Amino acid sequence: MPKFAWNHSIPAGETWEPLTGWQYERMPGPAIIKILSSAVTAGAVETVTSGSDTLVDESPTPIFGADNVLPTEQDVEPMVDEVAAGDKIRIRYRNTVAGAVIVHGSIRF
Repeated sequence: MPKFAWNHSIPAGETWEPLTGWQYERMPGPAIIKILSSAVTAGAVETVTSGSDTLVDESPTPIFGADNVLPTEQDVEPMVDEVAAGDKIRIRYRNTVAGAVIVHGSIRF
């Protein structure tokens, strides 16, 4: 079961897409994906799409944890979706505040 995790600081006013360039950014076959995502402080918003499905339309990223602490299902609600072969998975964070915001999360299928 492939898994990818991230912990990244997003500068003020910038965006970041953790799955860009990941070998499974486009699904190799049908699967069920589970995404966990959180931010250390307020100010990050996220958009999550899976193929033609919008799982989260630009909404505040849940706040949990500290630097280098990945969220678990006990901390944040997972995003779960059934995907088809060839579906592109996209997670996009945008920093809406003047300082840097740290986001972290994981995807598994």
